Amino acid sequence: MIYEFPKEDKPIRQGDIFLGIPKVQIELATGLAVIEPSNDIINTPWDAIWDKKEPTPTVLSVLPVPAIVVSQNCDTRWGESITLCEIKEFDQVEKNAATAIKLSSMISIITQHARWKLKWFYLPPDNKLGFDKRMAVDFLNTIRVLRDDLVMFIKLRKGCLKPVANDHFRERLAHFYRRYAYDEWYPLSKEEMDIYSKNDPTVSRYDWQK
Repeated sequence: MIYEFPKEDKPIRQGDIFLGIPKVQIELATGLAVIEPSNDIINTPWDAIWDKKEPTPTVLSVLPVPAIVVSQNCDTRWGESITLCEIKEFDQVEKNAATAIKLSSMISIITQHARWKLKWFYLPPDNKLGFDKRMAVDFLNTIRVLRDDLVMFIKLRKGCLKPVANDHFRERLAHFYRRYAYDEWYPLSKEEMDIYSKNDPTVSRYDWQK
């Protein structure tokens, strides 16, 4: 498919896919489980911690997830840390994939929908890589790992993107971060907006559309 399988002596590069990257979930609203000097664990609100100058020992849940390197190659070689994006099952990041029954519908999502849905990058299944389902990079979920730590656990790298896929991945990543959020209906006239809003009556009209 679209993957290559580099040896462990190859340097880490953008597009490398790792399994078992630690994802830490923190919910500030519920407070953190802080380890006191007495080793007691006390649930502590974030506003009691945020201005401390030293690290606060806490108990956190860590979930191993697949992820792909998004840092540029110069940063993966010399930077202090490397940024990765979490990889999820395709139907978790693209809701239409969950309801696509026909193969033709799935093909349409993978090809045509990908042109304007910039928050994900499709990854086909490959048992050698460890993906037995359709997967996708979720650009909304990033994970930062110290470069030296990732090098130490290079065995967790299970593959990388071939050049044709890596070029596309790089462009998708660039488009995602420079995208401009806008209301697509803003140039419509009042009459055009009357028709447009039939599909979504909740959209907010601009003054010239009222």
